[in-house]
Amino acid sequence: MDVNVEQGSIEASGADTLIVNLFEGVTAPAGATGAVDNALGGAISDLIAGGDLKGKAGEVAVLYPRGAIPARRVLVVGLGKADSFDLEGVRRASAAGVKRARDLNARHVATIVHGAGFGGLDVAAAAQATVEGALLAAYRFDAPKKKEPANEIEALTIVEYDNRRVGAISAAARVAEAVAAGVALARDLVNMPPNVATPTRLAEAARTIAAAHGLGITVGDRAWAAERKMGAYLAVAQGAGEPPQFIILEHNVDRTDAPTVVLVGKGITFDTGGISIKPSERMGEMKSDMGGAAAVLGAMEAVGRLNLPLRVIAITPCTENMPDANAYRPADIITASNGKTIEIISTDAEGRMVLADALVHAAQYQPDAVIDLATLTGACVVALGSGVAAGIFCNDDGLRDRLLRAADATYERLWPLPLYDDYRRAIKSEVADMKNSGGRFGGVGTSAVFLKEFTDYPWAHLDIAGVALAEKSGDYTPVGGTGFGVRLLVDYLRGLAAGRQSK
Repeated sequence: MDVNVEQGSIEASGADTLIVNLFEGVTAPAGATGAVDNALGGAISDLIAGGDLKGKAGEVAVLYPRGAIPARRVLVVGLGKADSFDLEGVRRASAAGVKRARDLNARHVATIVHGAGFGGLDVAAAAQATVEGALLAAYRFDAPKKKEPANEIEALTIVEYDNRRVGAISAAARVAEAVAAGVALARDLVNMPPNVATPTRLAEAARTIAAAHGLGITVGDRAWAAERKMGAYLAVAQGAGEPPQFIILEHNVDRTDAPTVVLVGKGITFDTGGISIKPSERMGEMKSDMGGAAAVLGAMEAVGRLNLPLRVIAITPCTENMPDANAYRPADIITASNGKTIEIISTDAEGRMVLADALVHAAQYQPDAVIDLATLTGACVVALGSGVAAGIFCNDDGLRDRLLRAADATYERLWPLPLYDDYRRAIKSEVADMKNSGGRFGGVGTSAVFLKEFTDYPWAHLDIAGVALAEKSGDYTPVGGTGFGVRLLVDYLRGLAAGRQSK
């Protein structure tokens, strides 16, 4: 979808479909909606007066101008109550309008920025949310099946009457396009079948990102990992039919004057559980066990497009977890790259194993912050629910607070969870430095303190198990891969960059 910004009056736009809005309780539309209402001879006011348009969140009314203005149709999206309206409301309203326009076979949609007038939101933030909601709602996965004719919106124009705001809106639209491209990449990778989204395919995606944006790239194979004594990562990869790929992307790697952030994503491209094999029911969903790696790669696509003035390193240790004659076993003792030994309790606790060596490797960049994302535990889904929030464990209050602010801004919600010493005692081993599992109870906490053993820098662990894959579509999230984490990470990084620039 091509995105453009124009100065002018929305009612004069040559688009085939216009989108304006209405807050709940408003009886006399004003601003751009009022201008369209006047051009239509009070048609919107008539709908309000007749009770057919209330402005409730998610409501979309369709009007046909019949030549009164150039557009073929006008959509009025409800914004809900003004006193509780926020950027998430903008995204949802924009998504509702665009999806309705697509259902009506619109080709060119013109919209105003939702919430930047009576809603009182910052115009740039509201413009970014308007474009994000539209692009994220328009996403479709190109599934390998017989294609049915599909309506696609070809162009989206943001129309702004006040020429003084056009520059800020244009810049915000470019940010939204970069973020949406990263989310789409992450969704695509999760949605691909596991015989396609192999470690090799993820490495190809990383190479494409590197080539497009001038990023440095390293893709390590088994021998490369063995040279670096990555015993935990290689243990999981022992039974894999597909060759493992330890992927590193580097943005501004030579900039020693910029803050350094390392993003680490769990890249288990299919998880059978290994020797500790999972039940067959719903095992197919384990194609999403690389949701962390997908989010990190998606974030790097956005970082590259935005050319953020930061030093950003992405690490995605990718492999399958399969049960064959070479697979690692319960009771094995494995040595990670920092020399710590691990007693294997369950081969289905493999994500923390591959992350362990990735977190050790991250230290070589002398990072100011390391953030890992992983579909790590079913326990986190039990604790926080499916599709609600990710859990965050963090050893640095400043890092935690910045991530929570980004979570609030993007509605990719995080809930802080504790790194209690009690969890460390649960993974104490009689024969090694630690166990890779503390048992059924407290699984989300024991997995986090396990990872903490491989960090010596400001670090946050995001358990995204409950939010990486959706069983039901949302306002702007389809069934399947959600791309959770991309918008959160980019907002955090942009905030970090802005804070540095303001010093």
